[in-house]
Amino acid sequence: MDAESGERDMGEEATGAVAKMHWVRILIGGFLAEAALILLVIPIAIKWGQHPLLYLAPVGSLVLCFLFGFWVGRGVKLRFVLHGLLVGAVAMMIYLALTRLQPEPWPYIVAHGLKLVGGASGGWLAGRNRE
Repeated sequence: MDAESGERDMGEEATGAVAKMHWVRILIGGFLAEAALILLVIPIAIKWGQHPLLYLAPVGSLVLCFLFGFWVGRGVKLRFVLHGLLVGAVAMMIYLALTRLQPEPWPYIVAHGLKLVGGASGGWLAGRNRE
């Protein structure tokens, strides 16, 4: 009887863990990644203009979403890559909402893809460190 209830509890935990998405962590991670990027580029844009941002935005998007994807991935038990990918997606949606979907230079469009790659990579690394 105890063995059955123990097995049943384990099954319920596994099922609950699979279905559990940490949406608050994802939203916070995406917000912080985009906020950090904005705080990084504003002083540069003020001092040197828009041209350096064409190079800085893609690199900053990749690195910051990687870091915050890793942070979110460390706090979850499963679906590390998905959590990281969603961090990048949240960061991308925040930027698109701030710019009201205005046309952008192509490096900014590349930066959006790099946000997804960076977040997913950070989540992957967090999951790999768990093993």
